[in-house]
Amino acid sequence: MFTGIVEEVGELVAISDHGTNRDLEIRGRMSPELKVDQSVSHNGVCLTVVRVQGDRHTVTAVKETIDRSNLGSLSAGSLVNLERSLRVGDRLDGHLVQGHVDTVVECTLAEDVGGSWRYRFGLPDDPEMLVLKGSICINGVSLTIAELDAEGFGVAIIPYTRDHTNLRESAPGHRVNIEYDVLGKYVKRMLGSRVIP
Repeated sequence: MFTGIVEEVGELVAISDHGTNRDLEIRGRMSPELKVDQSVSHNGVCLTVVRVQGDRHTVTAVKETIDRSNLGSLSAGSLVNLERSLRVGDRLDGHLVQGHVDTVVECTLAEDVGGSWRYRFGLPDDPEMLVLKGSICINGVSLTIAELDAEGFGVAIIPYTRDHTNLRESAPGHRVNIEYDVLGKYVKRMLGSRVIP
């Protein structure tokens, strides 16, 4: 479990494929502090650390993760938002984030509005999961939906958040990971079909 408060922006330094799995080697300040088997959010995706070497750590993404997130489109040099898992007793500064990406959407606008930033994104396939003033996780960043209409949704970002996450690189056409608020997912499930899945 995470909070969507990014601790660090790491750099993807190497990619290697093993069958349908993909290993991602990340360089970061936190890497030497990590341990094998630890869960770390990478662009909002919960992945297990499989190796730690100096200032680098390696995680493995399975095909489902690659297909459902933007991790499959990253290349060496890409910036990756990193967050270690929540500890019991920690303050919940963002919102409860599972690290289970639901979908990927495209950025349609990145605009400086006098010091803060306004970002807009296309609607996902299940727009009913979006709630005006509700929480959403974008590339592992806990944000509030500030605008919602038939064309898409938008968020407002303060300079600190933009400067300390990879959202500073988001521009029209960039794909970002989306995780809906887990409470909304359970409500949708309870009100919807009882058939599994």
